[in-house]
Amino acid sequence: MNIVHSSQLPTSAPVVFDWFSQPGAIQRLLPPWLPLKVIEEAGSLKDGTAVLGLPGGLLWNAKHQPDGFSENRSFVDQLEPVGLRGLPARAVRWRHEHYFEPAGPQSTTVRDCIESNMPGRQIESMLAYRHRQLADDFAAHHRAAQSGLKPQVIAITGSGGLVGQALCAFLSTGGHRVIKLVRHAPNTASERRWDPADPDEGLLEGCDAVIHLAGASIFGRFSQAHRQAIASSRIEPTRSLALLAARSDVRTFISASAIGFYGASAGADPLDEFDSPPAGTPDFLSGVVQRWEQAAEEGGGSMRRVQIRTGVVLSPKGGMLAVLRPIFSAGLGGPLGGGQQMLSWIGLDDLLDIYHRALWDSQLAGPVNAVAPQPVSNAEFTRVLARAVHRPAVIPVPGAAPKLVLGAEGSQLLAMADQRIVPRKLLDSGHQFRNERIELELAHSLGAR
Repeated sequence: MNIVHSSQLPTSAPVVFDWFSQPGAIQRLLPPWLPLKVIEEAGSLKDGTAVLGLPGGLLWNAKHQPDGFSENRSFVDQLEPVGLRGLPARAVRWRHEHYFEPAGPQSTTVRDCIESNMPGRQIESMLAYRHRQLADDFAAHHRAAQSGLKPQVIAITGSGGLVGQALCAFLSTGGHRVIKLVRHAPNTASERRWDPADPDEGLLEGCDAVIHLAGASIFGRFSQAHRQAIASSRIEPTRSLALLAARSDVRTFISASAIGFYGASAGADPLDEFDSPPAGTPDFLSGVVQRWEQAAEEGGGSMRRVQIRTGVVLSPKGGMLAVLRPIFSAGLGGPLGGGQQMLSWIGLDDLLDIYHRALWDSQLAGPVNAVAPQPVSNAEFTRVLARAVHRPAVIPVPGAAPKLVLGAEGSQLLAMADQRIVPRKLLDSGHQFRNERIELELAHSLGAR
């Protein structure tokens, strides 16, 4: 079976071709609904090999073919299964030809030709996703360049997490040099060892910006140990890094935060960055977020600081959607409790765009709500997710059920959180979201378009 998909990008063929040669390109184009992860990127589009991992420790090698390579015009990769249990090596056939054809001085037709024995519908969904990603990523980097953003050296903590991996790939393909701040001995020249309690004075040498994502997962039962892990992984490490950045030549310090600032029961009225945290004694997460943001402001100086108050991040690669997708795919999904609690969500790629904007928009400072403009009720989210996976969602989940997994406090703070948050600063700045509506986001990230 041969399948062809093409689209145009408003930039020259050499620029597009160069994008594909950058670290992170394969990660940006690999659909998140596929059970694949990038083990190793190809060192060359001419004759390198990318290694992809499948469940069960199985591997695929995507070998680039020298006879299909033409600088700025084409490259070819061919899939070779490795260690597929019980299947002959030739059971999966895949040859992918990539073409970049000038369509004018500043326009390129990108054409993908795939010869494979895999289901055609899956291939078509994958190619449609790739071309949407290409168009959206190029548009985002073009907006940044038009606003004056030059290639930067950007230090990132939490680079191994869901957001960190995607952000590193997005920035690298955009021409920036990413320095990963890691807690282990560096394995590559792009890593530097970071001690959160006592960062080395030279840690940020040569860096233009810092994006601080690190922090323990908040999912779980809120035992004393879990509470301590959440707070200790955020507040003091952020303070130490902010102080160090303020003493260095870093111009922009961007720190992760959360809409937990507004409290788990935020009320019926929409809240934005100009609203205060809940009156009285805050719930645990609201109290942590307030201290977290205060720590990010330590050190004074002229460095611009941005705190990204993130809503529920939607991606089948991790977080809430990764948990719910198999349940709904099995036809066992349903609204939680009464289904009226509001979900303030953000697609993973839209979140990357917000971090990206924080790098180039000099007017953006302080807290920024990283949520889509249209929050939805749990009942609406349930309906749209069920439709995206082509299953019914008629089994209601009692409101008490999350307590069995998360405990009473965890259920209140996470599963039953009711937050109607508005991204006021982004809307006022004219920010363009890739997917403003929940149905568009789930169709994109689950391959249902």
